[in-house]
Formats: sequence, C-alpha cells, structure tokens
Amino acid sequence: MQKNFVEKRGKIEQMDRSFDLKFWQAQPAKARFDASWELIVHYMKVKKRDVRQLRLQRSVTHFQRRQRAAQACEDF
Repeated sequence: MQKNFVEKRGKIEQMDRSFDLKFWQAQPAKARFDASWELIVHYMKVKKRDVRQLRLQRSVTHFQRRQRAAQACEDF
C-alpha cells in the first residue's frame, strides 16, 4: 500500500485545476523536476525520437572574472 497517496474523486466536468496546483506546489522541487523530465522522455519516445539527444544546452564557452572596484581604481 502506498503512503502519502492523495486522490480526488468527482465528475470531470465539475473539476478544476485547483487540486492539481495544490498537489504540485506541495511537492519538493526535485519531485516536480523528475515528473516533468519523465513527461519529456515519454514525449520523445512517443514521437520516436532519440532520447539520448536530451541534455542541457551548453552554450557558455568562456567565463572571465570581473575586476573588483578597488582593483579597478588602483589601475588608474
């Protein structure tokens, strides 16, 4: 038997999204991220796309520290 199982019953025509919003807002960020990632993977599989292509974008190529204000003043 599952613990912390939440259920709402009723006719579909009479339901609004308030239950869904309360449920997902009560979940920790990791649970929301995991659920959304699961949906993305499922979508890719349904569309017969390569799931291995899913990854974070890596568009940043270079980091450079800014000089501190005190150091910048000393250079003048």
